[in-house]
Order: sequence, then structure tokens, then C-alpha cells
Amino acid sequence: MKNYLWTERYRPQTVAEYVWRDAAQEQQVRSWITDKNIPHLLFSGGPGTGKTTLAKVLLKELDVEFYDILLVNASRDNNVDFIRDKIEGFVSTMPFGAYKVVLLDEADYLSPNAQAVLRGLMESYSQSARFILTCNYPNKIIPALHSRCQGFHIEKLDKTEFTARVATVLVTEGVEFDLDVLDSYVTASYPDLRKCINSIQAASSTGTLAGVTTDSQATNDYRLAAVELFKAGRVREARKLLCSQVRPDEMEDIFRWMYDNLELWSTEEMMQDKAIVIIRNGLVNHSMVADTEINLSATLCELTELGK
Repeated sequence: MKNYLWTERYRPQTVAEYVWRDAAQEQQVRSWITDKNIPHLLFSGGPGTGKTTLAKVLLKELDVEFYDILLVNASRDNNVDFIRDKIEGFVSTMPFGAYKVVLLDEADYLSPNAQAVLRGLMESYSQSARFILTCNYPNKIIPALHSRCQGFHIEKLDKTEFTARVATVLVTEGVEFDLDVLDSYVTASYPDLRKCINSIQAASSTGTLAGVTTDSQATNDYRLAAVELFKAGRVREARKLLCSQVRPDEMEDIFRWMYDNLELWSTEEMMQDKAIVIIRNGLVNHSMVADTEINLSATLCELTELGK
């Protein structure tokens, strides 16, 4: 296969290429581009839903000078000293263009003290600098930053459109694939489009999208193997695989994944409604129980009973 990342090759570069979920948001972004100006922004949403992509599209369409952009991974650089030394040092100098832009990716990892310092920078340098923050969990952003930023929540793609975009990548790359195999990759990754595209690239080295094995040792993503086990009716094995492989820090993500893929538990709307209640109860219990693995296993037992 060609030596490039599919996630970067197929990342939208313009407003026209970006997939909009909200017409009002598209109109707002287009008005900023027309005016050649933006406020401080806070983009929130799940992983792989297009937050950073939208920020980079904006910077490109606004023709912001390369030397006027500072990209910061806040999951790594997130303390007060970094904000004061690196970011304040950047915004305190004159821009080459109309203004400087600081793009803070994963801003929900910033400590509360660092966010407080950032609030001061937004006020002090509002004439010559703009801040774009992205986050998965907006509740971790302090109210003072919310009030200084225009908030955009990026909704997840519809699952049908999600599947179509992944299929388009495969077709464009000349990769042969079976629809049922593709569905497994989609179900394991949805709604994280970036993760899905990375997974199919890794599984397409032969020019054909590889089928998913149910051997958890033979796949990098245990969710893929679990999906195949669910499809094969090997529910108990799927449950044991999920419970044995999920890390403690992934537990809440697993509940979200179960919610995003209700068709795993039933194709009937009434049963899916019951599945939502079961998932909600399991998530509530998650924060209170001593053994989160047992709680997850019990939740999965209740969900699989729906299909009987």
C-alpha cells in the first residue's frame, strides 16, 4: 500500500469538503470567512468527529499566516508554566497578519489553574490574538472560558453516512471489501471516523479489507473481535472478551460504544429503548460499585437477554 496516512489524505481541506451536521453552524463559519475574522472558539464533541479538522479548515480559509499559528497539544502541555512561557510569549509579539491564532487541542486536559491563566491571556491580547479550543468533555472547561468563547458542539455523523465515507475511502484506494466485514469495522469504531479509517488502512495491506478474527490476540482492537462474536451468536464469549480486555480508563467509553451501537442488542425500537435504560443503569452503577468489571459484565448480561 502507498506510504501515507489515509486520515490525513482524506481530511477535508475546505468548508465545501467538510461534512456539516448543522446548517446554522455552516452559515456562521462562512460568515467568519467572509469577514476574515473569528471570535475565541470552543469546539466540543467526541473523538474523531471533526473538531480539529474544522479548526484547521478555518485557519486555511482565513489565510492566517503560518508564523501566526501556534498548535498546542494540551494533553501533553497543560500546566501553568507552559501557558505563561510558551503561549504568552507567542501572543505578546506582533502578528505578521491581522492576528495570531492559538489552537489548543484537547483543552479539557488543561489544569484549572492553567485555564485561569488562559482566561487572562484571552482578555489581555484580544486585539491581536484568537484562541481556538477543542475538547471531548466541555464540562471540564471552566465557566470563565465558556463565557469568553463561542461554543460549537460537533455532532457525530449519521451511521449510514459514516459507513459511506469509509467505503468511499476504500473505493478510492482500490481496496476490495465485503460489506459485512466493513460493517464490523464501522460498528467497532463508530462514531470515531478517524479510528475507523486508521483500522481499515492497517487491515488493507494486501489490497483487500481483511476479515475480522475472533481471536483477541490476532487483532489490535478487541471490539472488532467482540463484534464478530456477537454477530456469530457467541454472546458469552463476546462478553468475556470485552470484560477481560477493557482497561479501567476505557470503561465509560465502552458504555458509550454500547449506546452508539444499539442494533447489537436488538433491531426492534422498543427493545432498543429498553437497552438504553439498561446502559444508563450500568453507567450510573459504574461510579458506585467496587468492581467495575463485574458491573460491566452484568450490564452485558442484561443487554443480551433482550434478543431472546
